[in-house]
Amino acid sequence: MPVLGLPRTVWWLVLARAINRLGAFSMAFLTVLVTAGFGADTVTAGLISAAFGLATIPSRLLGGVLADRFGRRRTIVAGLTGCALAQAGIAMSGSVAMVAVFAVLLGLAFEIYEPPSQAMVADAVRPERRAQAFSLFNTALAVGGMGAGLIAAGLGRWDLRWLFVVDAVTCLACAVVIRLVLPADSPARRAADLPVDRPADRPAQRLVRRVFAPFRAEVAGAEARAVWRDRSLLVLLASGTFFALIYMQVMMALPLALTRRGLEAADAGLLSTLSAVVMVLCQPLLRRTATTLSHHAAMACGYLLLAAGLAGYAVADGLPGHLAATVVWSVGDVLMFGRSYALVADIAPEHARGRYLSVFGTSWGIATVVAPLCSTQLLDRAGPVGLWSALACTCLLLAAAQLTLIRPLLDRSAAGTAPAARSPER
Repeated sequence: MPVLGLPRTVWWLVLARAINRLGAFSMAFLTVLVTAGFGADTVTAGLISAAFGLATIPSRLLGGVLADRFGRRRTIVAGLTGCALAQAGIAMSGSVAMVAVFAVLLGLAFEIYEPPSQAMVADAVRPERRAQAFSLFNTALAVGGMGAGLIAAGLGRWDLRWLFVVDAVTCLACAVVIRLVLPADSPARRAADLPVDRPADRPAQRLVRRVFAPFRAEVAGAEARAVWRDRSLLVLLASGTFFALIYMQVMMALPLALTRRGLEAADAGLLSTLSAVVMVLCQPLLRRTATTLSHHAAMACGYLLLAAGLAGYAVADGLPGHLAATVVWSVGDVLMFGRSYALVADIAPEHARGRYLSVFGTSWGIATVVAPLCSTQLLDRAGPVGLWSALACTCLLLAAAQLTLIRPLLDRSAAGTAPAARSPER
């Protein structure tokens, strides 16, 4: 029975995501564990963290392949179980080398559950409600993060290894919830998605063909196109990467920027909590605007609100100003996040949603690697005013691009695509 217009499957996924996020605080302390626990230098700790971030990019792509090939629920459970094992490995590591190995393994498993869970949301919800469902999915991440900070504050004072133990337990708990309450995967697979082995193929050739065959998306009639050749998806990936870069720079640079203004770095936690509260309170607003604003109009408005909030950071000199600016950009975040994933789900063939969402999701992996470099350079060279002003101007450019470039391209692509290539309206 639907709750607030959304199927129970979505709510179970939201709950599982919140549980998983509740424990996903340990990676923020990985560098501290490497330096304080093993006596390594900060350069080594940074390299290990960077290796983890790079490993999350193929992890998300693998999640999309497995989701479309073997099923959503199986892939989610496998990914979360892999995360739990890697987290436990970090907790039990006896050397920096072991920590590095398990950190890379964790990165390779870390994003596997994202594409199948997002594809399951898109499968369960009518197109006009996808933006609300994806926004709620993002809100669960923020709400879980609020509790995660409290847990980290308590356990981190005791022993940093316990942070990774608790994270492993929450991953397993999330996997159990998914396995018990979500519908089973359909045993049938599309023949078009299955690779065909040739008698002359060597074992290695067969393995390569089976790994990469799922990325061939079959569309209407005899036409076929690869996921990576879909211009609409690549344009959304480009804009999504810029948005992810902005978002990650805000998260990573905010504590440093606050100290430059004479405030406490810990005030960033207060701003993060306020953002999560705003996202929860804005859910009814998003539901009411779902039918009145198109995805492109809503995203343009979101970029404008984000620009206004970041401009507020640029001129704010005290905590009240930063609190007000946080409210503004958080409303913009609500409008954009759900709409962007809804656009990707709309352009994806039904049997390839996992792959489309996984490709789009690589924007966050790219941002995780690039954002620290950009934000620290901007902060050192231009100060807080220059940093926030540059990000605000980027948001304005993205708002203009959404209406003048992205919308016309997607409209032309939709007009020139046969109805059978898209998922059926439900």
